[in-house]
Amino acid sequence: MAACGGAPAPEPADLLLTNARVYTVEPARPWAQAVAIRDGRIVAVGDDAELASLRGDNTQVVDLGGRLLLPAFGDAHAHPQFGGISHSRCPLHDGRTLEDYQTLVAACVEASPGDGVVYGVGWEDALFPPNGVPRKEVLDAVSTTRPLIFESVGGHSLWVNSKALEVAGITRDTPDPANGHIDRDPATGEPVGGLQEAAMALAEKLVPPPTAAEREAAIVYTARHFNSLGITSWHDAGIPFGADGASETLDAYRAVRESGRLTARVAVAMTWKNEQGLEQLPDLVRASERAEAMGLVSRSVKFYVDGVIPQKTAYMLEPYAHGGGERGKPHIAAEALEQAAVRLDAQGFQLHAHAIGDGGVREALDAFAAARKANGAAGGRHMISHLNVVDPADQPRFAQLDVAAQFQPLWASHYPYMDLTEQAIGPQRSTYLYPANSILKAGARLAYGADWPVASANPLEGLQVAVTRTNAEDPDSGPLLPDEAVTLEQAVRAYTIDVAYVNRMDDAIGSIAVGKQADLVVLDRNIFEIPTDRIGTTKVLLTLFEGRPVHGDLEMP
Repeated sequence: MAACGGAPAPEPADLLLTNARVYTVEPARPWAQAVAIRDGRIVAVGDDAELASLRGDNTQVVDLGGRLLLPAFGDAHAHPQFGGISHSRCPLHDGRTLEDYQTLVAACVEASPGDGVVYGVGWEDALFPPNGVPRKEVLDAVSTTRPLIFESVGGHSLWVNSKALEVAGITRDTPDPANGHIDRDPATGEPVGGLQEAAMALAEKLVPPPTAAEREAAIVYTARHFNSLGITSWHDAGIPFGADGASETLDAYRAVRESGRLTARVAVAMTWKNEQGLEQLPDLVRASERAEAMGLVSRSVKFYVDGVIPQKTAYMLEPYAHGGGERGKPHIAAEALEQAAVRLDAQGFQLHAHAIGDGGVREALDAFAAARKANGAAGGRHMISHLNVVDPADQPRFAQLDVAAQFQPLWASHYPYMDLTEQAIGPQRSTYLYPANSILKAGARLAYGADWPVASANPLEGLQVAVTRTNAEDPDSGPLLPDEAVTLEQAVRAYTIDVAYVNRMDDAIGSIAVGKQADLVVLDRNIFEIPTDRIGTTKVLLTLFEGRPVHGDLEMP
């Protein structure tokens, strides 16, 4: 069959999404009305009339009724295995008070009779003012006969009871390990129940490791949860590896992917072992090659440069406001980080740094600058995550060094953890908290990630805070540094094409353009037309992954 003028008729689409408000995230044509999909890819974007010729006898046509259609969201920083397991092994995420935690822990103790360890994740540092250090007495009230070990929602602290301290052999005479400390009573020196950073390993050895089935179930849980939020891609921000590139996490990804349950695109970063040096490179490279061979995006390395602010393990340029001159310590020496950065950048690896304090941020930027000087613009798509405090002198360096600023937008508001942060660093440095707009205006790229399960993975909640800098649960608290808010268009970009960029997926996803995969999301309202303080209440009606529904149904209500 031929069209007018003898030209062959276009091949019909498999799926035609019509009567929509399509925000493409493509500067040349940011808005459209319809999208045509064939074999999981976008074959046309335009008006309903422009795409009418792609309707065939077998084309499924879905009238979106004027609803907003976006490229699916991405997440530039998540911990899928940790997050999934944290929701299966005695989760404390729903607790809001210490009494809630005791009730949840008691239920877990009752549900698993015996004398073994009870382990869980999800307590909030802010419930232990003034410094986020938990107390063993709260857990001792539940049980003094079984080891109780609970990881903070951020993963930087353990909360343990007296029995866990006893079984682990932790006493007043136990020395603090490098890059960690045992929280102690200042008068007696006795452990009080908190273990920070590397000291967590003293008790973690008591916790049974997850089974292969648990690891796989955690990834499947994450995929389904993220799909329900409109997310079809993530960056796994640091997985362990062993000799010859062995990795139980990669084994779990392979099993989930081969069984067809991995409904997302995944980039993985290998966790740099701060206790080692360049001798780990061969095993790291091998692990990365294994990941690439199974269809994941790899060649990324995660460096933990420092810790967190309330417990004063984040590295600051100047001493904390109250702490006798302490300013934290870097978890990796500047010289070692620079050496690793130069070598890895030269081999095409992405450098991904966890840096929370302004000192940690500067150390990371200095290392990236050394790599740039040694290797030129190698195109590694480097990024620094968290950026709780960034000194004004360092804010323009992200653009100068072509380093992406990877923020958790939900953190940039007033809430109890922020109160601990501001108390720890004082008023002047509190004006440098999460300077998203300043870094963006200097010409750098933003990429958003939730650090899930530390915070909600919901991009719509993140978008609301990014543009308002206000806690949706406590709007009366007002905005945190409102001049650091970004526009909604900028925030959407930081959740879509710029996540795809840092994940090295921007050739395939991140915007609605011909040739890209049909990873798309339909919302129940147009976030560009509602008050900004209502964006977070928006619901995802439909998530498409390669043109097929992984959340919701093509039959629009």
